[in-house]
Amino acid sequence: MDIEVSPRQPGVPLRSGPVAVVLAVVAAVVVTVGIAPKAVAAPASPTGFDLPFSGAPAFERVAPPKLTDPAQLNQPLGLAAANRAAAAIGLSPKDALSEQQYRALITGGGVGGSRDAAKIIDACLLILTNTRGRPMFGDSVVGSYGLYVNKQGMLQSPANASAPTRQVNSLIAPGGYVGTWLRSNGALDTLAALYRSAYTVEVPFGFVAQQMSGTAQLVTNTKAGATSTVGMSMAPPLWIVNFALLYIVKPSLAAAMPAYWAPIPPPVAAAIKASPNGQVPYSKYASYFR
Repeated sequence: MDIEVSPRQPGVPLRSGPVAVVLAVVAAVVVTVGIAPKAVAAPASPTGFDLPFSGAPAFERVAPPKLTDPAQLNQPLGLAAANRAAAAIGLSPKDALSEQQYRALITGGGVGGSRDAAKIIDACLLILTNTRGRPMFGDSVVGSYGLYVNKQGMLQSPANASAPTRQVNSLIAPGGYVGTWLRSNGALDTLAALYRSAYTVEVPFGFVAQQMSGTAQLVTNTKAGATSTVGMSMAPPLWIVNFALLYIVKPSLAAAMPAYWAPIPPPVAAAIKASPNGQVPYSKYASYFR
């Protein structure tokens, strides 16, 4: 998932909505917290991800670890673990939308609702919860790899420019559809809770990470001498940001996110990186995921 938002600054009222799924925040936020794409230096992260891909050190432990057993592949987080992760970043079930608000949001209902906007939002929720029991197109389940298969059968990162998880940005821009909908449908408290959480801390890291990752939107991890590649959505700051967004929409959705990340098979990662649009036919590479 990835996101374009406008975090609250001191003295500035909340204006944009939280529901989104590709990380892209205004450059001013990066400057505010003192993070520059080519001027980040810090001790090595225990996760194996380097800055900015490791995110804020205080919250690295919340993000999914690398799997250690094949049985963990594409395993969903589960509600109990999701509630613990939410508490660790400053959220609780009471901060989420009500069932009525959730249903209205994903169907285009409520005051000022739009079915077209709702379709994009719902597609984002599906992409970020592509774990066991939640297959996508062609019965593909590749969430732990930080990948998904689109309707055209192409394998790609959720941060790919063509993904609904990027197209949603226009809906969540300041003054855009989602912010207006939330304010019009009694969800301002939910928005305020989101901005009080670690979400706001992690957004700038995710922004810089995406700016550094080119068309493929993949991330390199190096730990204990082993180097592997995973989709951008499984890097700690992006996973945490996406988790926070899904949790405030509906905790059970956040519970369906991947609990572990898995290295993308090297031939597949190489093909995605070599592709001019960051996409490869899933049918050609499906055997690597079985």
